[in-house]
Amino acid sequence: MGAVANTLGRRERLRAETTAEIKRVALALMASGGPDAITLRAIAREMEMTANAIYGYFATRDDLVTTLIAELYTGLADAVEAARDAVPAADPAGRIRAWADAFRAWALANSEGFRLIYGDPVPGYQAPEGGPAPEAAYRVCTSLTGLAVGAWPYLEPHYQGAEFDWSDFEPGLVAKVRGAFPELTPIPVALALRLWSRLHGLVSLEVYGHLRGQTGSPDKLYRDEVAELVRTLGV
Repeated sequence: MGAVANTLGRRERLRAETTAEIKRVALALMASGGPDAITLRAIAREMEMTANAIYGYFATRDDLVTTLIAELYTGLADAVEAARDAVPAADPAGRIRAWADAFRAWALANSEGFRLIYGDPVPGYQAPEGGPAPEAAYRVCTSLTGLAVGAWPYLEPHYQGAEFDWSDFEPGLVAKVRGAFPELTPIPVALALRLWSRLHGLVSLEVYGHLRGQTGSPDKLYRDEVAELVRTLGV
């Protein structure tokens, strides 16, 4: 029995190692050739495996892409939540800074993953119903909305922005944020989207290399943007 268990254990480890390598190679191919370079045949060629052997791990290219997105998105959700939760809820400015710093750090450490989630669509990819990573997407969305909710009491007394109704937002987004924050009004949701656009915008420019030749200190630019956000919110 012990020998059988050891054999099964080795097989499971080898399978896990090969699966991990397939995912690493897929992201490397994307880095060098764009999202359309992710094919099972190309991965098999890089790993010196047969195409049929690859199909034993992922039945289709779309299955692989879905797995990649789900794992990457979950990693991002874990990172921003952990950073936010390391700061007391009584310090909304600190929580915004921590979330923003963790988001940028994750994106730079996982640039191909960032592009796969937020940037380059994989040609022909058909996501499963509900999306490739619905739980992780929900976590990232609600964690960012929570930052806006925490800042809102400081901003509300002198808020001069536009008025919003729930009809101004997509039903899927409304369901997510109202499920997490039942007493939420529409205006903090708009605030969360504005926070997202500013943080995502600079990070995206940096990941795609569009800040090269314009600044040698993208980190300083980002920190200043986050500081300005905090000042604007009055927290």
